[in-house]
Amino acid sequence: MTPPLEHPPRTRFLGRFWRNRRGATAVIVGLLLPVIIGMAGFVIDVGHMLYVQRQLQAATDSSALAGAHDINCCSSTPGTAKTTATSYSAVTGDKNEIAGVTTTMVSGYPQLKCFTSTGLSCSGPDSANGIIVKQQAAVPMWFATIFGLNSFNVTATSTAGATGGPAKSLDIMLVLDTTASMNTADSSCSISGSTRLTCAEAGVRTLLNDLSFSADKIGLEVFPGVTNASVASEYSCGASNPTILAYKSAPNYGILGLGNDFKTSGSTSLNASSNIVKASGGKTSCPGMVAKGGVGTFFADAITTAQSTLTATGRPGVQKVIIILSDGDAGATSADMTTAAYHNQCAEAVTAAKNAAAAGTWVYTVAYGSPTAAGSSCGTDTPPISACTTMQNMASSPKFFYSDQVGGTSACTSSAQSVSELVGIFAGIGSSFGTPRLIPDNTT
Repeated sequence: MTPPLEHPPRTRFLGRFWRNRRGATAVIVGLLLPVIIGMAGFVIDVGHMLYVQRQLQAATDSSALAGAHDINCCSSTPGTAKTTATSYSAVTGDKNEIAGVTTTMVSGYPQLKCFTSTGLSCSGPDSANGIIVKQQAAVPMWFATIFGLNSFNVTATSTAGATGGPAKSLDIMLVLDTTASMNTADSSCSISGSTRLTCAEAGVRTLLNDLSFSADKIGLEVFPGVTNASVASEYSCGASNPTILAYKSAPNYGILGLGNDFKTSGSTSLNASSNIVKASGGKTSCPGMVAKGGVGTFFADAITTAQSTLTATGRPGVQKVIIILSDGDAGATSADMTTAAYHNQCAEAVTAAKNAAAAGTWVYTVAYGSPTAAGSSCGTDTPPISACTTMQNMASSPKFFYSDQVGGTSACTSSAQSVSELVGIFAGIGSSFGTPRLIPDNTT
């Protein structure tokens, strides 16, 4: 038998080498390791980029909503909405800055817009009912720098509409000072050549523009009160003046009950045929309310009457609101007051307002040129109280107290509200009833 052939030693060595694959995996891993690291780095960079994108979008939404809240807020400083929106941006130093990321507001933004499809009024100093904010951020890359990509830009856009009516329906009673002091000029009013009364009327029209005829109702009271026969004189287009009654003679403070005809269906402008629009000077050739005066200032009973009207004729389950405008300096003479009501006239007003608030009514007060000295104002009160403090104490919340610091005294200020011009104050009150909301970016 022929013995098997033996491979030469070199051949046997190569065979063993070929069959031994113990290092193959390490070689493959070594070859693939750069790819694996690159993919992991790519995932980390993309994840970080998406994270920053979400932060940027949230900051942009916040910026747009904050700006929308101040649209048409401030007659003395148009464009406040853009300033507010910028302050809430993600740019370094602003309220929503993103740490470690270079963020900028895109050139030309924030933009104030008048959208025709939303049905919201654009009236006011900004001539707008919406705002668009657009920001961009340079997201730093960590692993992509190997390929020369140091950063990647992401953008975010957000569009917000101004308050288009409150989140809940409202029944509102306006209580307006029509004493003779309202005939004096207010050179700081955004409506040129206004008296205090005509400036207040412009403010009322601004408020009406912010309300929804389908959800809200509003009524009007004035003090001093008038005779029943002359109530219509406050909204009549004729030339007659109302007949004033002394406070002790049970005057009629109620000029107009709760109604919603200030607008009509499908319209964003005021209805010139509405009596409250005519009373606030919203119809050409109609003089509006008259500040006749003659019996001093006392408004506690007007507040009580306003609350009674809301209770008797307001809708069940609807939020009740009283808005009071006055200098707050109650001090009618004893000849025009009952003995019981003559003393502590400012304190009586505070009590009447607090009773309304205790019943669930939101009480807003607008101090219009309110003195801050106790004793020289609210002269019938013991202990002394100032007119400014009276107006502050009547508001059911600090955020419901506004003060015209420009047309009145700069010393009477609101800690919660910075707007200080009367028309702007009414715009601010209207905005406070609800909140702005985000709307689609393709809104027209």
